[in-house]
Amino acid sequence: MRKVHEPDFIRPDDDLRFFTELPKPELHLHLDGSLDPTLALELARTRKVEAPRDWAGMRAALVAPERCVDQADLLRAFDLPIALLQDEEALERLADHVVRAKAAENVRYMELRWGPHLHTAKGLTQSQVIAAVARGASSAAAEVGVQVRLIVTALRSHSVDENRALAIAAVAAKDLGVVAFDLAGREAAFPDPLTFKDAFDVARSGGLAITLHAGEWGGAAQVRRALEVAPARIAHGAVAVDDAALCDELIARGVVLDLCPSSNVQAAIVPGYGDFPILALHRRGVRVSLNTDDLIVSDLTLSEEYLRVRRRLGATVTELLALARTGYEVAFLSEAERRPLLAAFDAWVEERLAQ
Repeated sequence: MRKVHEPDFIRPDDDLRFFTELPKPELHLHLDGSLDPTLALELARTRKVEAPRDWAGMRAALVAPERCVDQADLLRAFDLPIALLQDEEALERLADHVVRAKAAENVRYMELRWGPHLHTAKGLTQSQVIAAVARGASSAAAEVGVQVRLIVTALRSHSVDENRALAIAAVAAKDLGVVAFDLAGREAAFPDPLTFKDAFDVARSGGLAITLHAGEWGGAAQVRRALEVAPARIAHGAVAVDDAALCDELIARGVVLDLCPSSNVQAAIVPGYGDFPILALHRRGVRVSLNTDDLIVSDLTLSEEYLRVRRRLGATVTELLALARTGYEVAFLSEAERRPLLAAFDAWVEERLAQ
């Protein structure tokens, strides 16, 4: 891909359209953080779940504050979506909706993650939950022409046995599009990922890639701790910028950080958007991807996140295109699956350069 010359590649008033048209990947997106208020209203009514009964009230309940106290405070925004998503139809419809919403802003490849065990409160098995999401995602993906893969997420607050069973279910669902096994949840209360080493081992030996959330609490030390489970990618982890030796280790080991600036501002991991170190990490040589974390909880599209990084952090178009391309390069795909996505991305950039 040729270098894009700055600063005349796009006009400032054309930024959002450019990033919306950009064929983007998104690697860090939570299903239950992306529940559309209209769908939520219908689910609340038909499932008899206590929730707001008007659109504005529902939206306010689903979108987290711009500034929470900490990660645990932000995670409270997931309580209502999880309560509403306890049957196969609800899960299937949400997966369908999220894929279509992302396709509408030209996300051409996405990895959708969620914690299946959270959706078993009313009798579904973990495998039924995975299959329902897979059905919704795959049917929508086929219609809108995007590629979707699934990341099954274990929770730090769940038991060793529950997470090991989830790893077994995830491996069994590889044919449904499951490509990776993740760990998320309240990091301050459950800081040690090695508690679930057995689950990670089951997933890895079954052919799944390993990723986990880290650095949402505890600083760079928690990112270093995450390396003990040998992940390919770490969700969040931007606080690694505070430890030069850790950054060097991430580079040496090829571990990628899937970053979500707006979400980390919400969780009070950084003081403000201007303090988010995505460019410092990228310029240092740490491989990073740009993502939203949640479509609704964080109330923004991926195109808008790109725009924020450009306008608030001063990223060049060249840097943003590099971040997008990195997303394709590090996606949990085979090389045969990756090549056409990269070729299409490069062709789009070349076409824009030629205009």
